[in-house]
Amino acid sequence: MPVQFAAKRLGKELNKIQNGLPPGIELVSADNLEEWLLDIRVLDNNPLYLNDTYRLKFRFGQSYPIEPPEVVFVKQADRPIPIHPHIYSNGIICLDLLGQQGWSPVQSVESVCMSLQSMLTGNTKNERPPGDEEFVRANKQRPKDIEFYYHDNTV
Repeated sequence: MPVQFAAKRLGKELNKIQNGLPPGIELVSADNLEEWLLDIRVLDNNPLYLNDTYRLKFRFGQSYPIEPPEVVFVKQADRPIPIHPHIYSNGIICLDLLGQQGWSPVQSVESVCMSLQSMLTGNTKNERPPGDEEFVRANKQRPKDIEFYYHDNTV
């Protein structure tokens, strides 16, 4: 049952996407209902992202849209990973919207892309998250399995 629901929902989203997306968002490929690629651009004059296009990879589980998709930035020769305090250099995004607690089934591929555009638009810091190098080197988990929260249990 969940597989059929996910397929039906993704089919509706794909149909809507193919009929037009907001400015700065472009569907690159959606050959199946498991993985889609989209490009996003920041539309304002933020100098951190001016003239750059970024590739997003969406991976959908059988429980989509009840559970969020796995969304990461993908580096290519002409598609860098954006520098942002919530985006690791391996493309993993620390954003509550993409986690179990922040996700809502009313969200969609389009709304996630728009949220990421907005996150980049509002950024003024040309930096990675604290501990980026160590995280990238040591992390073996898929993005959806990472619990992003800040704590210090020695306090």
